[in-house]
Amino acid sequence: MLDVARRFFDLPFQERARYMSADIRAPVRYGTSFNQLNDGVLCWRDFLKLVCCDDLAAVVPSWPDAPTDLREVVSAYARSSRRLFRELMEAALEALGIRSGGAAEMLADCDAGSQMLMVNCFPACPEPDLTLGMPPHSDYGFLTVLLQDQVNGLEVRHADTWVLVDPLPGSLVVNIGDHFEMYSNGRYKSLLHRVRVNSARPRISVASLHGLPPERVIGPAPELVDDEKNPRMYMDTDFATFLDHLSSAEGKHKSFLQTRRLITN
Repeated sequence: MLDVARRFFDLPFQERARYMSADIRAPVRYGTSFNQLNDGVLCWRDFLKLVCCDDLAAVVPSWPDAPTDLREVVSAYARSSRRLFRELMEAALEALGIRSGGAAEMLADCDAGSQMLMVNCFPACPEPDLTLGMPPHSDYGFLTVLLQDQVNGLEVRHADTWVLVDPLPGSLVVNIGDHFEMYSNGRYKSLLHRVRVNSARPRISVASLHGLPPERVIGPAPELVDDEKNPRMYMDTDFATFLDHLSSAEGKHKSFLQTRRLITN
């Protein structure tokens, strides 16, 4: 997967530019920090966004046809990531004590849920101290499965300090998303993270972002809320609310999760 991603970003710019779009909702979208001014925040990054669904055969023909094995390799990786997401959710629900009907309903939503692959290239930067590959942010969905090469760059916020996540060969990084923190009523935490760049080597990563169906209203699981010891900490939300937040003035300086909290801790 990392190899085909690297070969895509090595293509001539004119080939990659066929998939550029100013529409952030476009199911297939290539962007580059050097040309795409509509993103508002300029990062030292090229990316290829691919929206996936249960019926991959319906969307794969719209994906780039170069390199020639991209569609085959990426669709296989998307299916594997989706299976892993379900296994992780089964384990997380069990750890939360959500079983029987509640677990079955949630897993059914996971099976019908959204998936987006964000394929990233962070080129070597001549002045890495003056920019970021990606600014501090949290992921909005349930879980993000991250595949990365052996070049350092990912940092997470912990105890008011940025901590480097060392890439381990053959490993995946799993991020908790905002929606899962809401669903767990704060038991699982969505972490702020960012990407640094360097002056020597490019960095390749592939993020598989997983969530529930866009129309699904998300709030704390009833099994995790009671009036005495575990009060409800978050308002209900949905994907449309998240998109509205992104385009709002508030979205420029406040995280989505902050806007949904009823109780701060």
